[in-house]
Amino acid sequence: MSAGSILVTGASTGIGEACALAFDRLGWEVFAGVRRDEDGKKLQGKSSARLRPLFVDVCDIASIDAAACAIGEKVGDKGLTAVVNNAGIGVGGPVEYLSIEEWRHQLDVNVIGQVAVTKAVLPLIRKSGSLGRIVFIGSVGGRVASPFIAPYAASKHAIEAIAESMRHELASSGMRIVVVEPGAVRTPIWEKAEAAADQIEASLPPEGLERYAGAIDGLRNMLRFQARTGIDPGVVAKVVERAVTSTQPSARYLVGKDAKAMALIARVLPDRARDAVLRNAMKIISR
Repeated sequence: MSAGSILVTGASTGIGEACALAFDRLGWEVFAGVRRDEDGKKLQGKSSARLRPLFVDVCDIASIDAAACAIGEKVGDKGLTAVVNNAGIGVGGPVEYLSIEEWRHQLDVNVIGQVAVTKAVLPLIRKSGSLGRIVFIGSVGGRVASPFIAPYAASKHAIEAIAESMRHELASSGMRIVVVEPGAVRTPIWEKAEAAADQIEASLPPEGLERYAGAIDGLRNMLRFQARTGIDPGVVAKVVERAVTSTQPSARYLVGKDAKAMALIARVLPDRARDAVLRNAMKIISR
């Protein structure tokens, strides 16, 4: 595929930043969704003049609509070639102690926000015809849910379902809908996750701490392990590049050895055996 135009949400850091810069290097017209001016300026310092930061808060419909309007004015009748729905957060903790507000925030950002962005730019992507691509950054957590990250895993399970429905709904248009499913990636989200583990522990009532303190220590150590062993965001960006530029992209791309191993376990092991493998893995990592 020759160079086109692409919107990447959550482009301030991590996978989103890597994708925005990768497509800029390929000569694409990149619209990088950020929430702070300083993040946009940082991106511009690393990119060509083609890259254009746009304020996109996926929980703010007005900002999404304004960004779609600005993109439409820039691309005109050519349309937008692709959107990479990357913006996301991770909320964790024992289900019985997580507030409903925390659940709503997780799903607002990682699910409703992705749908809102996709709906806003879909008319622009339609103009690209069979070249059009809608890419969701999912997770192997959308296939296998680990303890204490139920809200995050639920959001990624939802993305799998949304993408699958859209593949059927848009099949006649020629557009392709792809889910990229990384395992652990070395991004700032792991620093936030470890801080969140501390916050979870601090927020638990005495009986909750008694029930879960040991398991949360295991989670904290697992997060540190994943931060050390996770793949570089650029590896994910390469897969996103393949998903966007291939004439026959796959519906799903697993990224990373851990993601492929977990997906294999989910496919071949019965539930009880899979549960045992996951729990034992957390015990090993926490030693």
